[in-house]
This record gives sequence, C-alpha cells and structure tokens, in this order.
Amino acid sequence: MPITEIEGRRLTVTRLDKVLYPATGTTKGEVLHYYALTAGAMLAHLHDRPVSFLRYPDGPDGETFFTKNVPPGTPAWVKTVDLTRRSGKTGRQVVLQDTASLMWAANLVVELHTPQWRTDDPGVADRLVLDLDPGAPATVVDCCAVAGWLRERLSADGLNVYAKTSGSKGLHLLVPIEPTPSDDVTAYAKGIAVEAEHALPERVVHRMTKALRPGKVFIDFSQNSAAKTTATPYTVRARAEPTVSTPVTWDEIDGCTDPADLHFLIGDIAERRERYGDLLGPLINLNRAKPLPHTKRRR
Repeated sequence: MPITEIEGRRLTVTRLDKVLYPATGTTKGEVLHYYALTAGAMLAHLHDRPVSFLRYPDGPDGETFFTKNVPPGTPAWVKTVDLTRRSGKTGRQVVLQDTASLMWAANLVVELHTPQWRTDDPGVADRLVLDLDPGAPATVVDCCAVAGWLRERLSADGLNVYAKTSGSKGLHLLVPIEPTPSDDVTAYAKGIAVEAEHALPERVVHRMTKALRPGKVFIDFSQNSAAKTTATPYTVRARAEPTVSTPVTWDEIDGCTDPADLHFLIGDIAERRERYGDLLGPLINLNRAKPLPHTKRRR
C-alpha cells in the first residue's frame, strides 16, 4: 500500500486507481488530489467543529452509511473529542484540524458534515443556515429566486448572508452570528421560513411534508438544531458525479437561469478559488457576525 508523509505524519492511502464515479471516470486518487489542493479553505470551515461522515467506500452507487463515531483504526494523531448527544449519552467524534487529518478522512471516501457550533461551546451556534431544497419540477433556479428574497429579509435584520451550492440540487444560505443557543437560532430561522412562505406562497414551503413540496422550494430551517449537521463547504458529495458544495457569488445567484449554471465538479474548484478566493471567508470573520434579533445571546 502506498504510504505518503503529510506534515510529518505517515499516512497509508489505498486503491488510488479505483473509479469512484463511473459517470465521469473519476478515481479515488483524483478525489484525494482535490482535497489536498483545497485543504486550506476547507480546514478554515472545519476548525473546531466535530465531523460526521457519510461514507461511500465503493462510490455513490455502492453502500452508504452515516456515522458520527470515530472510525475504527483512527490514528492517535487525529484529534477527537467527547460530546454529549441528544440521547444524553457521550460519544466521541473526529475534529479535522490539519491537512494530514483531512487526507486521512478523505482516504476513507466520505462526505464531511459539521454542525453550526464549535467544540468549545456545544449547542451554541456561531452561524445560521437555511437549506433551500427544490421539489421537482422546481430546480436550483427556483432556489435562487427564493434566496434573493431571503437575503433581503435577513439583511433587513442587519445580517450578512453568504451562499454555496449544496452539491446536490439546492442552495445553502449561511449567516455569521454572535454566539446564540441553537434552539433560539432554530426558532428565528423557522420564523423567516414561515414569512417566506407567506410572501411567496406559489414558490416556498416551510414544512417537510413531501406532499407539499413538488414544484416548490422547501426551506429547511431544522439544520440549525444542535443535533443536526450540514455539508461542509467544499466537501465532495456522494452523487452520480463528483459534485462539490461550492461557494457562489450573489451575481451568480441573481443570474442563474439554468441548473447547469451552478453545477460544479472537483475540477472546477481550483480556478474558482484562484478567481474569487474563499467566498465564505467572511463566515469566520468575527466582524461579520451580528446578533439575531429577539434572541437570548451568549454573553
């Protein structure tokens, strides 16, 4: 098995020539190369956040399984933390703090998911997320129209709003906030989703009921719950193609007329980062974090 050294850590990488994405012929080695190139931006968003893994070792067409637990065989140098879960039981999770740890995780073939809070203050969020999920025949184009309304509404409350593709069908809107209990963030986000449904009744639904969703954009506010996670910026998704949850500009959202306009694969990201830098960098800038109105903020 090939052994590589990253930041002084010896890492065994396996089956680099294995085709993970038959639709594009993308190999595991190409996916690992993508993560190595993107590590700097990814690690900024992974820092001090417990990671959940969606594992798909045989590609998106094979078995997939979601786990929060530390995988067997995790090297001692990968940081892990004990956290109390909603069940009241304590579980141990991985925290990816450096390139070597990120590449170790990538070798497992995973999607990376993180909560809206950090390990030093569990259940107290420093960002808000709205997941815009289109119900067919609605597409990401419809999500973009809804995103524009949401941006204006959140801006009216003094909040800064940033966006990325989900890497699947929809969009994620992300808002840096002053530390706020997750329950309060969820309540605020639900209120915004309800307002959006009232303002755009032909386009938006805020309830998860599947019968309500065809042709509309479901605004999933529940990912603000302390127990929930969202796809980490820049993670590769377990989809038919190696799509990436990609930061996008508001000009791109405003100008989106076809789903292909916001469909990005691993080969697209280096050029975008060279052109734009990290469009989600403001999420980790404390000056951009604003208080949520009418919430109990952590002092």
